[in-house]
Amino acid sequence: MRNCQVPTAGTINRRQFLHSSGLTSIGLTAAQLGRLRDTAATESGSRSHRANSCVFIFLFGGPSHIDLWDMKPSAPREIRAEFQPVATNVPGINICEHLPQIAQQMDKLCLLRSMTHRMPVHGPACSEIYTGRPYFGPPVTDQATKEDWPSLSSLVNQFGNRGGRLPEAAVLPWYTQFVGQDRRIAGQTGGRMGDHFDPFLVEGDPTHADFDVQGLRLPNNVDAQRFNTRREFRRKLETQSAEKLQHLNNVRLMEERYAAAERLIDASRDQSAFSLQHESPVTRERYGPTKFGQSLLLARRLVEAGISMITVNWDDQSKVNKVSPHWDTHDENFSRLSGDLCPVFDHAFAAFIADLEERGLLDSTMVVAVGEFGRTPKIGRITQNGMTKPTGRDHWPHAFTALLAGGGVAGGQVYGATTSTGGYVDEKPVTPADLTATILTHLGVDPRQQWFDRFQRVRRRLSEGTPVPDLG
Repeated sequence: MRNCQVPTAGTINRRQFLHSSGLTSIGLTAAQLGRLRDTAATESGSRSHRANSCVFIFLFGGPSHIDLWDMKPSAPREIRAEFQPVATNVPGINICEHLPQIAQQMDKLCLLRSMTHRMPVHGPACSEIYTGRPYFGPPVTDQATKEDWPSLSSLVNQFGNRGGRLPEAAVLPWYTQFVGQDRRIAGQTGGRMGDHFDPFLVEGDPTHADFDVQGLRLPNNVDAQRFNTRREFRRKLETQSAEKLQHLNNVRLMEERYAAAERLIDASRDQSAFSLQHESPVTRERYGPTKFGQSLLLARRLVEAGISMITVNWDDQSKVNKVSPHWDTHDENFSRLSGDLCPVFDHAFAAFIADLEERGLLDSTMVVAVGEFGRTPKIGRITQNGMTKPTGRDHWPHAFTALLAGGGVAGGQVYGATTSTGGYVDEKPVTPADLTATILTHLGVDPRQQWFDRFQRVRRRLSEGTPVPDLG
């Protein structure tokens, strides 16, 4: 065995410290891990009371509420357009004809038709939904900045109380981002609260046979014994006097990151939360062979593993469309919805809700599906994007719909209402702040708690909203 000289506390630098611990090679950073808790005491799946979870499904681009779940069949044709409403399994509630499987799950769903805010630009509007706060700057960018508000996931990472080895919050299968831009959409990480509260990113396409979460496996040249040896070496360094280590910057934060990395690797050894290999072909087919469907299946596994907050960001091949990527249907609104978007969402979302119920997970798991805004009631009307065609609908934040299920939310109901054209909220308005407060309360996190804003050096409440009443 090669001799190795242990550097002293007076000579060690950060690079040496990282290298000697063996944790530089596993690819786990604070931005991936967020804050993990210090104990694994509550990881057992045999708990008599399951801790609450939330699966937040973000429909990037802004689905057309008036064509899908808040239809206006009596409105003029330039508003109601082409699609027909169909009955669901709850008398009196109708949704779009292109969502037949969701229609048969309506007894488990709440259509919250009164979402509203004032931001018509994608990036800032996404930020408002992800964070529950009005965007802080001018509406001129779609990209993240260091001054962003912290995401709901990051708030849960800091203030969640599950106390297990896995992260409190995870995001999959990507951070939303427009093609051609060099940074992600605003509001998805710790922002001005600090990047060490970022949610854990489960990146990739779970439809691929070789799908594997980067950073959870040891390198080929580091087996378990070698990793444990390195771990022990690092712990010996920790025993050196605090005085000698004071010259290292952020020592405590570094130690938190190492400990978090170790716990995550240990957890990944004895459970397969981040893998779909143990799911049967029948189950995988049930969710559909799409990136979105398999991401929802992976989200169900993360719920079972004990992660509190799981964000599933919509992703599909239309991202390269410069005019109408994802749910941003500025052109060919109706053919895009009926041909590409609705079939995938209908299949996967209905399977996800049914699967959660069958496994006894729906009562403790709140499911929220929402985009950053809705679409213009009048077809072809230009409000923000001059590329909107006569066959499309532009951005419309004044009224849109969120789908809720589980977590104490009563199914088979409609909450709130819009005007006869679907343009404005008529009853029970709900803001992104209210939705955030609702989710935090479900997770057992008091939205009145405060976090420290490192940008403006003040303390702020987790949410300025009020939990939505009368959902149960």
